[in-house]
Amino acid sequence: MGSLIYQGIIIIIILTFSFGPAFFALINTGIKYGYKTGSFLAFGVISSDFFLCMLVCFLVYLGMANLLHSEKTQTFFSIVGGIVLIVFGAFYFKKPISKSDVTLDIQSMAPRPHVMILKGFFLNIFNPTVWLLWLANVTAISKTLEYSMIKMVIFFSIVLGSALFIELSKVYLAHKIKHYLTDKIMTTVNHLTGIALIIFGMLLIYNNYFDR
Repeated sequence: MGSLIYQGIIIIIILTFSFGPAFFALINTGIKYGYKTGSFLAFGVISSDFFLCMLVCFLVYLGMANLLHSEKTQTFFSIVGGIVLIVFGAFYFKKPISKSDVTLDIQSMAPRPHVMILKGFFLNIFNPTVWLLWLANVTAISKTLEYSMIKMVIFFSIVLGSALFIELSKVYLAHKIKHYLTDKIMTTVNHLTGIALIIFGMLLIYNNYFDR
């Protein structure tokens, strides 16, 4: 039991404090749109984690985890994921951000929570690093839980529920500090998020296609 708790804590820390595309997008959304909209993005991110986790659990349970180790599979997801991240990043440069823009954006986005959920879902799921992370997590935990599908589902549901709570806390803190930010700082934060996503996307494509 102690080992499972320790492993669960490690997984939660890696999921919530890895400086990947989802991390920057969550902070940016919390600052720009507020807690409610940011929480939908966080839910989308965790939903994709849950989907990937259950998929890998199923593959490991059937002894087919080697499919995810395939070079062709990793190259395909890296290229598609890189393109998706670059496109997402480009949207952060669409126009300068001001506090009046934020008010209008909140009003326009409020009726469409599904947009933010889908954005979080696809932003996370097209990151090949997340696939490899879940393959490593599930492989390690499955041995401890004796490859029991029911036990793995229960364990990872608890882990991801805890991760969602931390993600919502990050969005809440980002929302709170936005009142102290000037329009110039908010625009800079937006651009830095876009740059981060584009760099992640370019590195994925380069490392898995050109650098072979």
